[in-house]
Amino acid sequence: MKKLLIYRHAKSAWDDPFLSDHERPLAERGLRDAPQMAQRLKRKSIIPDGMLSSDAERAKVTALITADALNFPKEKIMFTERLYHASARTMLSQIQQTQDDIGTLFVFGHNPGLTDLIELLGGVIDNLPTCGQFGFNFETAHWTHISQHNAKIWFFDYPKNR
Repeated sequence: MKKLLIYRHAKSAWDDPFLSDHERPLAERGLRDAPQMAQRLKRKSIIPDGMLSSDAERAKVTALITADALNFPKEKIMFTERLYHASARTMLSQIQQTQDDIGTLFVFGHNPGLTDLIELLGGVIDNLPTCGQFGFNFETAHWTHISQHNAKIWFFDYPKNR
């Protein structure tokens, strides 16, 4: 069985109008929500074997905060520009390249692609909110075989879901 946690970056700051979108940092709310959401995962014993993240600043920092809270080695996070505002199909292709020794994979990225990916895999959601987490289980031993046909919804959580 493979487990996938789709994780939207925490709330980003819009304070600097001259900063590129790729370099936007987390807002105060994002810096508060990211560790809290990571602690929720820890309380449920949801620990990654692998982490894949967009290389945009807000996604990177969300992944690093989560790794720190879950004692995941930061140097093992795979950062890639391919997840920066990627389509659902591009993200799925990246996920399917994951090595099979990874059982639970966390993927950090952006909307609308993440919401589209959830729907592509059979989830029903209007919008994955910032710092939202949507998990799937897949009845397969190989990441190359994950699809809507073997996906089961695991859980959905977000900061305002208290």
